[in-house]
Amino acid sequence: MRHEVIVGVERRRRWSDEQKLSILMEVGVDGATVAEVARRHDITRQHIYQWRRELRRKRLWPNSGETVFLALDTPANDTAVEAQPPCDGATIDIVLRNGRELRCRGGIGDADLVRLIRLVETA
Repeated sequence: MRHEVIVGVERRRRWSDEQKLSILMEVGVDGATVAEVARRHDITRQHIYQWRRELRRKRLWPNSGETVFLALDTPANDTAVEAQPPCDGATIDIVLRNGRELRCRGGIGDADLVRLIRLVETA
């Protein structure tokens, strides 16, 4: 028969909303699963699911039906981007962080598109 002796005071850990958000944001980054993130932070998978529900109630975590915007890194060298054939007649709708919307034709050049996005963001 095995016995376990706890010598220290065992207590519950407290996590701030910012810490919870930080941990939740790790799920999916570089293919990280809920189980991997939970193991990394020494918590159970259920904590992650519970925190999602809690932060949704507090409106700190987006609902699954809401649009989620992700930040994308632009390549340092614009020539590294492969040229795509123009799509005639198609339109591109881009919603920026500041809430403004940019619509343009599908055949617009990459350099022109980057310049337009920067202009609309700073306007």
